[in-house]
Amino acid sequence: MKKIHQFALSAFATLCLIVLSAQAQAQAPVQQVQVDGIIAKVDNHVILRSDLEFGYLQYLAQSKQQPNEGLKCQVFTSLLQDKLLLARAEIDSITVEDGMVASELNDRINYLASQVGGTERLEQYYNKSLRQLKDELRKTVREQLVMERMQREITSKVSVTPKEIKRYFNNIPKDSLPYFSTEVEIGQIVNIAEIGREQKQEARQKLEELRKRILAGEDFATLAKQYSQDPGSAQDGGTLGFFKKKELVPEYEAAALRLEPGGISNVIESQFGFHLIQLIERRGQEFNTRHILIKPATATVDIAAASAELDSIRTLIVNDSISFAKAAKEYSDDTNTKDNGGMLTSRATGTTYIPMDQVDPAIFFVIDTLEVGEISRPVAFTTPDGKDAVRILYLKSKTPPHLANLTDDYQKIANAALAERRSKAVNEWFKKNINTVYIEVDPEYQDCSGLQQLTQ
Repeated sequence: MKKIHQFALSAFATLCLIVLSAQAQAQAPVQQVQVDGIIAKVDNHVILRSDLEFGYLQYLAQSKQQPNEGLKCQVFTSLLQDKLLLARAEIDSITVEDGMVASELNDRINYLASQVGGTERLEQYYNKSLRQLKDELRKTVREQLVMERMQREITSKVSVTPKEIKRYFNNIPKDSLPYFSTEVEIGQIVNIAEIGREQKQEARQKLEELRKRILAGEDFATLAKQYSQDPGSAQDGGTLGFFKKKELVPEYEAAALRLEPGGISNVIESQFGFHLIQLIERRGQEFNTRHILIKPATATVDIAAASAELDSIRTLIVNDSISFAKAAKEYSDDTNTKDNGGMLTSRATGTTYIPMDQVDPAIFFVIDTLEVGEISRPVAFTTPDGKDAVRILYLKSKTPPHLANLTDDYQKIANAALAERRSKAVNEWFKKNINTVYIEVDPEYQDCSGLQQLTQ
């Protein structure tokens, strides 16, 4: 029987399926509403009927399979396995840092926003503010990161040899070999436009004037709604909600924690712009603030300067004075790619090979005009966090559509073989540890074949 392991999906991919599942729900026929309730307990963790229905819709949206109870049963087994991972992580003291959760949550929200056309459209899609979305997703993200860390602990010593990779490939029936669409390897070197002194001064002065109005008696929240350039909090009067230490940028946190409830900060600068902060409440190790954010405008001359600098770097690469990878490491402002030779990676597989239909449209229309080995002229774009920037793009390779083979797809096949070995290792771990925690399953699901195999 084919098993569905939710933990085997990247946590990022799982979160992105939220959009797909919402669409699936919208398209599903109207059915009688079933009362939610607990259908399984694993130590302190519970699985709700709504968790199962949501996970089931996620899988149907991803796999395009027809609904059936067998699939639902497999999804239930996967959820039970997830809860066992979490329960054992608590016993084994496996945790993740708050800062890691906050960083991962921001990355995922930014990615989802980029898929629907920006943060404002994301808020409209869910009819919720970014703060509300983050509050709702924070626990899920933390649990996913804990499960990933627990899984890494279980599979840390698992590996595959070239001989095993070849055997794995040869065992795939010829009529079942995967067909790969056109894939590309893309590199980038990014130059974020500097903000001029004049633009910074204008932003600071605007906030200084707002601060005077607040100290004179005007309402902070009202002015935040009118002037703040943070789309995630402006409509809520600038309120960010409760955060723990190290979950916000250091400059913001330091200024906020110096305040008494109701107090107003001086104008402070962070990587996002200039802030005016009001502390609303402290609650144990958490604090709730509201702010007004003003982003300095990027001067046209700075965009031009960034383009000229990148054009010079491109000339050095084209003339073989420096390699693209070395130039990316030395000059790129993109921390996510500069240490990887400037290469973009697929979020689904973690490799540098990206199917053409998954390439960002803004990049696609540039590389579509390039030959393999060519580097584009500087192209202006906006970074996920809203900064004006310029980049050059490098088309390293372009693989035509083909059936899988060991020559062209060795790394993919190796990854698949390793994933299978890791899956087996995790399955063995489940069987060894399932009796180390308290598990109670609703009678409706006790006959699931996947559950029976797990307990055998």
